Amino acid sequence: MRAVDLIRKKRDGGELSREEITFLVAGASNGTVPDYQLAAWLMAAVCRGISRAETAFLTEAMLHSGEILDFSDLRGPKVDKHSTGGVGDKTSLVIAPIVGAAGLNSPVYVPMISGRGLGHTGGTLDKLESIPGFRVNLSKREFRGALAACGCALGAATPEIAPADKRLYALRDVTGTVESAGLICASIMCKKLAEGLDALVLDVKTGDGAFMKNENDAIALAELLVETGKHMGKRVVALITDMDQPLGNAVGNALEVAECLEILNGRGPADLRTLCIELSGWMLFLAGSAANLPAGKQIAEEMIATGRARDKFRQVIAQQHGDARTVDEPSRLPRARKTEEIRAARAGFVSRIACEQVGRACVILGGGREKQDDAIDPAVGIVLGKKSGDAVRAGDTLCTVHYNSESRLREAADLLARSFEIAEAAPRPQPLVRKIIGA
Repeated sequence: MRAVDLIRKKRDGGELSREEITFLVAGASNGTVPDYQLAAWLMAAVCRGISRAETAFLTEAMLHSGEILDFSDLRGPKVDKHSTGGVGDKTSLVIAPIVGAAGLNSPVYVPMISGRGLGHTGGTLDKLESIPGFRVNLSKREFRGALAACGCALGAATPEIAPADKRLYALRDVTGTVESAGLICASIMCKKLAEGLDALVLDVKTGDGAFMKNENDAIALAELLVETGKHMGKRVVALITDMDQPLGNAVGNALEVAECLEILNGRGPADLRTLCIELSGWMLFLAGSAANLPAGKQIAEEMIATGRARDKFRQVIAQQHGDARTVDEPSRLPRARKTEEIRAARAGFVSRIACEQVGRACVILGGGREKQDDAIDPAVGIVLGKKSGDAVRAGDTLCTVHYNSESRLREAADLLARSFEIAEAAPRPQPLVRKIIGA
């Protein structure tokens, strides 16, 4: 085969075979296909589209370009959750200890390999690293040890996992070829399937703060993800969830960890708690630890009410070399030196929050990154005082900015002041879970 022939075939609207896609992916892994040819094929795939069969072939080839983790010696189902990302999306830090704790009598394992934040969306690894001493870069042996000891482990992908995807993802990021449902699906699923999972719950965000802003696009991606996972023999369900406003109240790494600790202590924002219970319930159901979804949600509620999920998170932190005292003393988390309140100019109701702008404001403060190698400040961020539909009076606090740099504050504060729209009437409430695919 020649790469140029496969580029022409896709350029002209043809469908590549399993062997042809395997050839391209192998070339991406071993360097025999140069970047400029891979980029040309990616652009042809975006412009012409890739079929469901091609998506499955691409997922399979990228999965097998590296190592697939084997936890078969751990007797019990392996289940994970993946989110397509959003603002204030911190559910992983709650659901991993909930599901891990629920496996006390009948083991269920959560091998959660996560990523870092980029642009306006946060990353689970960055949140975890705001816990003093917490290590996310574990060797395969360390990761397996943490999983065996705690029932859940939270870490970064090793270089051996889906190396072809790393190269293709880097090219997509700089060649304007990110926006393809097939390419997005293959990239997500090859990494998740490399965890050696039996079941997977997908949280596909839609709305202003999501990658998929249009709900129909989110549904199409979810259907493709579920179909691809089932093609690979996994139990998969996808939830289409709201991201027209930040999830919970906190946006920013240490602030979000503190909010997760509130949830694990039976408090915290209702929307975050509800979604954590919903996702945990699905994970327990798909793993076979619950007879149905209501039973799974009830178990998740019990893990919080009894303190077992909180205790499990404390165990995970200690296992991964973090300061476990943080669970009982959140003041040990990094704290910004200063705060400033953004206030409402007039009375009414919060009719809209420009969710992506809130995420951008966090990046401006130093709490996120525009490039993968940017340093971040774990202490800074935003805490919402009002959410969509809330009544406000003139002078009420809309949000509080936690900052360390005066120069960064001014730009972020201006953006946040424009992010809240106040109207005379409250908007119609939007459901948190809009649709379920694959149930």
